[in-house]
Amino acid sequence: MTTLGKTAGGLYWMFRYLERSENTARMIETGQRIALTRSSDDDQWSSVLRASGTWDGFVAKHGAVGRDAAIDWMLRDADNPSSVLSVVKTARDNARVVRTALTREVWEAVNEAWMTLSAALARRVTDRDLGQVLALIRQRAAFVRGAIHGTMLRNDVYDFCRLGMFAERADCTARILDVKYFVLLPSASAVGSRLDDVQWETILRSVSGVGAYQMRYGQELCPRAIAEFIIHDRAMPRSLAFCAHKLRENLNYIAQDYGARLPAHDLADALNDKLLSRPIGAIFESGLHEFLVDFQTCIGRLSAQIEIDYRFYR
Repeated sequence: MTTLGKTAGGLYWMFRYLERSENTARMIETGQRIALTRSSDDDQWSSVLRASGTWDGFVAKHGAVGRDAAIDWMLRDADNPSSVLSVVKTARDNARVVRTALTREVWEAVNEAWMTLSAALARRVTDRDLGQVLALIRQRAAFVRGAIHGTMLRNDVYDFCRLGMFAERADCTARILDVKYFVLLPSASAVGSRLDDVQWETILRSVSGVGAYQMRYGQELCPRAIAEFIIHDRAMPRSLAFCAHKLRENLNYIAQDYGARLPAHDLADALNDKLLSRPIGAIFESGLHEFLVDFQTCIGRLSAQIEIDYRFYR
């Protein structure tokens, strides 16, 4: 078991944090776009902070919510452990610990991501530069993914990297989709309106899914079809089903390599075969928000069990 223990944990969390940097940028883009449909900009950023799971920390430091403070908190605040600057630094720190398990290209991509983004986020990002900085964050994460796909052996090292990547992506896709709940929570009057449709389109754009959705469903944007696409489509690389399938797949590869099936495998099977087997009609009937909370809980349990099974902290 060549990567058990701290090395496995370093690989897993390095890629969780790198994925989180990109997904935080996507959350900010979601906030930017939906803010254009809202009368109160501050209410929108409250929604994004709640969906991202960083609301409590923000309020403890800043109190009242404002757009500029919310964006700065998510991008570069050292007091926010999930800010882009914080997670990229932590990813680089993890990469240094597991340096011998990485190819030169992967290490250089991670190190360059840290240097480039620490320079870009050295000061508060202006409105004029925000779009460019968000694109840079996504680009740097993509460079690291390209390095791992192009240079790493398909062994347990690769599998632990992929587990971190897809655990984080699954969680964040659910959070992006759940922004709809927080946005419409104060009033249900917008449900089914043109405003509702525009906000659903924004969610679809935030997971880079517009073109792929149109290939599946045509030009008409239907909220139920969008939710089904983001939840169930196994060909869509940011869907919940795609991520859950990859988590099970990479865990199975590790089981084959090590000759041992562990409790994490049962949790991955349950996530795929039970929770994600529910049809979209049943999900909407019982509550999309409730389903997404259940999904995030399952991802959290699976992540914790992976840490236990593969002894990340020993």
